[in-house]
Amino acid sequence: MLKAGRNHTLTVSRISDYGLYLENEEHDEVLLPNRYVSLTDKPGDRKEVFVYHDSEDRLVATTETPLLRAGEAGYLKVVDKTVHGAFLDWGLQGKDLFLPNRNQQGGILAGHSYIVYLYEDSVTGRCVATNKLKTFIDNDEITVRPREEVEVLVASESPIGYRVIVNNRHWGMIYRNEIFRPVAVGDRLQGYVRRITEEKRIDISLQQTGYAQVKDSARTLLGLLRENGGRLPLNDASDPAEVQRLTAMSKKTFKRSAGVLLKQGTIEMDEKGIRIRR
Repeated sequence: MLKAGRNHTLTVSRISDYGLYLENEEHDEVLLPNRYVSLTDKPGDRKEVFVYHDSEDRLVATTETPLLRAGEAGYLKVVDKTVHGAFLDWGLQGKDLFLPNRNQQGGILAGHSYIVYLYEDSVTGRCVATNKLKTFIDNDEITVRPREEVEVLVASESPIGYRVIVNNRHWGMIYRNEIFRPVAVGDRLQGYVRRITEEKRIDISLQQTGYAQVKDSARTLLGLLRENGGRLPLNDASDPAEVQRLTAMSKKTFKRSAGVLLKQGTIEMDEKGIRIRR
């Protein structure tokens, strides 16, 4: 069954004046308009497309990549407002994503961006956005584990850090004293589950923990050295703020990473800093 808000790999079934008709294994058809068609396309070809409803409520396909798919949260900009709701830049040519008034929480202003969740309306089957997230994002049944690599979306900032959406399903927290690089609302980042508390709170780190973190940060440090001509003016005595500015690492992580590279014989360190060993 063809569903809006999702990617489908479909077969070209026939060619029309308006574009290609694509079908799935159940022979459900959808039109891929001419602007996405090339002269080499022919019946029997397989194409990966995104399916959504057009302005006349018909399913249509595109080879463009949307900013959000069904079941995903993201940070989208309001491009227009009407008495019925707001329209968001979805990343699709000529098609904005509708955010109905009933799905709005707080004031929604044109030109501003908001964290929203995209879902398929159970009545119309159309893709709809909401910024009332409690229905879709919760920690009732945790599906991640400590040390697991996850995708996080930065949802809001507080004095202690950043609240994030984990894998489009759960709420998590990144604490400010564990962040060593710029972070902003709307950023989509790779993170790691640091711990899950008895209260089902998920603490997220942007760095791996334990030896895995050291190996990863050692590779990062070596890459930074190569980008800077093989040298960095940092050593064990360097100011932590300077270490963070130049490497986006804590002083502790820097020292452990440099220690790995020193042990491998990859770098040298003296009072002027570290350098790749020739």
